[in-house]
Amino acid sequence: MNTGDTCFIIICAAFVFIMTPGLALFYGGLGRRKNMVNNMMNSAFVMGLGIVLYVLAGYSLSFGDNGGSFIGSFENLGLRGINKNSVYGDNIPVFAFAAFQMMFALITPAIITGSVSGRMKFKALFIFIIFWSILVYYPLAHMVWGGGLIGGKIGALDFAGGDVVHISSGTTGLILAVLLGKRQGYAQTSYRTHNLPFILLGTGLLWFGWFGFNAGSALAANGLAAHAFMTTAVSAAAAMLVWMLIDVTKQGKPTLIGACTGVVAGLVGVTPAAGFVPVWAALIIGLTVSPVCYFGIIFIKKKLKVDDALDAFGCHGIGGIWGGIMTGVFADPAINGGSGGLMFGLSGQFFAQIIGILLTLLIVIAGTFICAGITRVFTPLRVEKKEELVGLDISEHGESAYPAFTGLD
Repeated sequence: MNTGDTCFIIICAAFVFIMTPGLALFYGGLGRRKNMVNNMMNSAFVMGLGIVLYVLAGYSLSFGDNGGSFIGSFENLGLRGINKNSVYGDNIPVFAFAAFQMMFALITPAIITGSVSGRMKFKALFIFIIFWSILVYYPLAHMVWGGGLIGGKIGALDFAGGDVVHISSGTTGLILAVLLGKRQGYAQTSYRTHNLPFILLGTGLLWFGWFGFNAGSALAANGLAAHAFMTTAVSAAAAMLVWMLIDVTKQGKPTLIGACTGVVAGLVGVTPAAGFVPVWAALIIGLTVSPVCYFGIIFIKKKLKVDDALDAFGCHGIGGIWGGIMTGVFADPAINGGSGGLMFGLSGQFFAQIIGILLTLLIVIAGTFICAGITRVFTPLRVEKKEELVGLDISEHGESAYPAFTGLD
């Protein structure tokens, strides 16, 4: 066991943890004033629920020994029997690995909430996240990272969560947005973001945490971690600049919201590829993911008429799919072993990526409908019309983010 590697992974786990309150600020600033508390609470409660669930069952179902192709075992429930070095890195204790992975289990369901902003009952969301974590996230983590079907059998590459985190959460958010229907007044009322400083602060915390998210996935303080750090930085920076260019082309002016959205798209796009592709390829991923996500958002909202409120699928779902495909194009075996991508004259990895993405989508779609059906047994998914018009801050929480504000919303 290496003390330096252990310290590095524990610090990276703390980096990833800060992403969830960062997302709360990001979503809170993007939403309407009357839903500020609700948008932030939707991320904040996952920090409590997610940790308890992960300790009770999440680690065992994701990485339990003797797991099969689809899910781990039950022998590590409550983190029993794991006082040994991690099988996923002999250089670190298993609790360091479990703590790092636990933080992924927090941020992933929090991303979902962006799609349902302003209209989903908090009780329904709470119940849904419990079942979704157990039936979708933990099995998917096992299938991709725990030696299961997608990563172990098919050989699809996902360095830090393109399939497990972003495609799963974004696709789930899109399905819930369809099931819930549009917000009151959607397409007739102007839904302006209300707090730009919070958006920038949230983006900064997300970018900061993402360095631990991707670099920590090397599971050691080594050259691969440094490589993932650099690919993360360059992809986010390139995507930011391209989104600003799109804003200038379309609107005549660069916007702060566009720049921040571009950063998130670039971070999402490079996540599955960070430890497999050259730095120059990460630059290409960043340059291309912004237009893919930008026009994907337009297609979802204007053509499909789906109210993906804060663009969870537009950024995370589409960005994660694009990043997974680009991993199959640019993967370099000299960086982290495995098969090479199309750029290196090999097609096997590319098709493995496509199959992995399709299986992820199939699992997530089926699992989301099941979890939504179970949730409806306990409570309706959507708030009443009057509650929505008043705002979810008051109707769901009895609080206001700006209690001294007396103007019009």
